Amino acid sequence: MLWLSEILLQEHEMDSFDQLCEKIQERAAQGEMFFRMDVKPPFQDTPVDWEDRLEAAFAQANNK
Repeated sequence: MLWLSEILLQEHEMDSFDQLCEKIQERAAQGEMFFRMDVKPPFQDTPVDWEDRLEAAFAQANNK
């Protein structure tokens, strides 16, 4: 299971929400089956609908 907090800790060089979406897609493409959002992303460009956007990024990569 992939946790959002785990990605944020492991990929601490990220500085934007778009980079986070890319990392989530990479992890999903590597075979992660489940994704949980346990914290809010700390980026200034994090959109209001961040949960929907991250879920979509994960699902999109899993559907390829």
